[in-house]
Amino acid sequence: MLSPHSHMKIRVMPKTTESIRNLCKSTLYLFLTFVSPFILYRCIRFLSMYSSSSTSAPKTDAEILRRKRIEKSKLYFDITTPKVPIIYSSYYDIRFFGIEKLHPFDSSKWDRIRGFLISEGHLDKNSIVEPFEASTDDLLVVHTEAYLNSLNNSVNVAMITEVPPLAILPNWLVRMKVLSPFRRQVGGTILAAKLAKEQGWAINVGGGFHHCSSGRGGGFCAYADISLCIHFAFFRFTISRVMIIDLDAHQGNGHEMDFAGDGRVYILDMYNPDIYPFDLTARNYIKQKVEVATGTTTDGYLKELDKALRVARDNFAPELIIYNAGTDILDGDPLGGLKISPDGVAQRDEKVFRFARERNIPLVMVTSGGYMKTSARVVADSIINLSRKRLIDLSPRYGRR
Repeated sequence: MLSPHSHMKIRVMPKTTESIRNLCKSTLYLFLTFVSPFILYRCIRFLSMYSSSSTSAPKTDAEILRRKRIEKSKLYFDITTPKVPIIYSSYYDIRFFGIEKLHPFDSSKWDRIRGFLISEGHLDKNSIVEPFEASTDDLLVVHTEAYLNSLNNSVNVAMITEVPPLAILPNWLVRMKVLSPFRRQVGGTILAAKLAKEQGWAINVGGGFHHCSSGRGGGFCAYADISLCIHFAFFRFTISRVMIIDLDAHQGNGHEMDFAGDGRVYILDMYNPDIYPFDLTARNYIKQKVEVATGTTTDGYLKELDKALRVARDNFAPELIIYNAGTDILDGDPLGGLKISPDGVAQRDEKVFRFARERNIPLVMVTSGGYMKTSARVVADSIINLSRKRLIDLSPRYGRR
């Protein structure tokens, strides 16, 4: 039998143990109350940093690879003899046993523009700059490998160029007769930015494939020469502000998708919304959208352009302008739907060149769309007008200012 003293010990011990347990619970509760938010914050911060690093790393790697490709490209080269910054190559023209005539685009337009300027004494044939053809590595500066690989299928090229018979031809032949001329024109547009920086302006007699983006072609546009030109300029000139003035009758959905949300590129697109490509998604990325309805005539068009250029001037200060000067706005063009006179096209081009000249902004012009045989004559006359108005100088000189 237990003594009274031992009985007292038995009753005291549980109380002491319970008190200690309660004290520990209180201490732990207070510790968790103060420390838990800090632990939670650190966990969230760690997860967010891990997430951001895992997503940003590929972008960084892609940018490094892009820079390396631009660095080793041969498309920029120094002019060692006096030249005029007008770029053309006989390789521009697409001659494919007459198959090219199945598309309304005049695929000999580029040679005829050059011919008019030379035959009428405005340009010496030896003063024209001939570009190199863009290589696969050059094209990968913007294009995805998957897209470029898709061009190894003649069916895909036929869909992009809208010339169905190409689908049944061997791809090596399609690449030689169709894609190679396009790549040469891409080289011309990219080089034009270098010449424009050196001489104030440059005109690629070809180019302006504004329906093509990094991963998709269409509308007779297989490569995104405008996007490529801009990325080369960003790296080679360390500039950060480029304006695209797209005055082709069709919306420039390709470069709009490529520079979606990119604050470095300001896009002024003046187009007919009633015709191809009806790209509503790309329209969301146009910084300054000017829609001109089917049937718009010269006076109304030029008034809209004047207003648009004033707005552009007030909203953006570019270091380079890419001017997409399609002539499919001409009255009678089967695809443009507008009614602009040849003189109206010359006035349009003059307004854009004057806009750049007055602000001392280098300007690159590409000729883009135009689906009538008269387009070549109109482009040549416009270049002659620019020379007469002293907005360009057609006398040969060395590249650097």
